Amino acid sequence: MTVLLLSGSTRAASTNAAALRTAVALAPEGVRAVTYDGLAELPAFVPDSDPASAPPAVAALRDALAAAGAVLICTPEYAGTLPGSFKNLLDWTVGTADLYGKPVAWVNVAAPGRGEGAVATLRTVLGYVAADIVEDACVRAHVARDAVGTDGLVTDAGVRDAVTTALAALAAHVRAAITG
Repeated sequence: MTVLLLSGSTRAASTNAAALRTAVALAPEGVRAVTYDGLAELPAFVPDSDPASAPPAVAALRDALAAAGAVLICTPEYAGTLPGSFKNLLDWTVGTADLYGKPVAWVNVAAPGRGEGAVATLRTVLGYVAADIVEDACVRAHVARDAVGTDGLVTDAGVRDAVTTALAALAAHVRAAITG
């Protein structure tokens, strides 16, 4: 099963991206974690654009979402909400049902007391697009900047466990839905 990993950050040294790179490295047996890396290439959302003639970056996003059995998101909070670039990514999914019924979860790596605005907005948008939010797979695991190794992976055992738990919970949810 493929889980698409979406980072809401465009920062090169992002702890959100580090958490998702760690998810790729630690994906449980039977789970293929794939990182989407086209956030910075997405054009501004145009509500009346024709889905059949989407810009190449949007088509690539839609293809990645279609190929995924589930989605795991890790996004920072900017000014109390989602980063504009990540909200733009989500806006591209509104009219085309790319996330409709798709199992989705998030990992919040913000410091304690932070990141709740982004999570609240994310929950609202995912509800609006009728994504299947998998609560058991939504985790909070603070990633300190010094907990990212030179290889770009998170070294903190607790965070590594949380990321693995999120992936396993998403996979279990998908398998349960398939077997009925």
